[in-house]
Amino acid sequence: MSSPFDVLGIDADADEAEIKQAYQERVKEAHPDHGGTIQEFQRVRTAYESVKSQISRSDGTDEARVVDGEPAAEAEPTEEEPEEQQADARARVEYLNYEVLDDHGWSLDDEALFERASDAGLDHNDYGRILVESGESLLEAAENRGLTWPYACRGGACANCAIAVVGGESSMPVDHILPEEMTDRGIRLSCVGAPITDEMQVVYNVKHLPYLDDLRLPPHPFEHAHRND
Repeated sequence: MSSPFDVLGIDADADEAEIKQAYQERVKEAHPDHGGTIQEFQRVRTAYESVKSQISRSDGTDEARVVDGEPAAEAEPTEEEPEEQQADARARVEYLNYEVLDDHGWSLDDEALFERASDAGLDHNDYGRILVESGESLLEAAENRGLTWPYACRGGACANCAIAVVGGESSMPVDHILPEEMTDRGIRLSCVGAPITDEMQVVYNVKHLPYLDDLRLPPHPFEHAHRND
C-alpha cells in the first residue's frame, strides 16, 4: 500500500510549501476531467490530509511529528479555545451573488454594496439572509435552505465554492488550496468554512475572479457524486 508521501510524489522530509505544491498538482491530475477518477481524487486528498496531520504547529513552527509511522497525539486543548475555533450556535449570514454585480454596475470593493443589494429587489437566490446552525458549513447552510451555491470537491481542494467575506469572519479549518494572499483579501471556501461571528456578509460565486482561475476544477463529476449526500 502506497504511503501518503508516495501518493503525493514527495519525500518524507518535504517542507510545507513542497507538500502544498505537490498536492495542488496531483489533485488536478487526479480529476476525472483531466484523465483521473473520483476515487483517485479522493485518494490524493486523503493523502494530503494524512501528511498534514503529521505536522505540528507549536510555537509558530511546522515540524513533522510521526511515531511508528503514525501521527503523534495532539496536545491537550487549553482551557480557552482560540476565537477562530469558537462558532456561535447560530449566525446570521447576508449573501449576494457575484454574478449580479456587473448587471447593476456594482463593485466588490463598494462599502455600500449590501445596502444597494437590499434595495434592488433581487431574487432570493441572488440576495438574502440565512441562519447558519452550529455544525453547518456555509455551503451546507445554503443548500439546506434551498439555495444553489457552486462547488466541486466539497473538501477544500479547489476554489469553485469560493466566497468573498465582506463583513464578519469565517473559519477555515481545512484550508487546502488558498494561498495566504487570497485569504488576506477575504477569500474563503464555503464548503469547509463556518461563521465565527454573529453576523456575516458574503459574496458567493466569486470563483471566476482572475486570481482564482488556476484553482478551479470542472464541477460536474462531483456535483453528480454528492447530489444525494
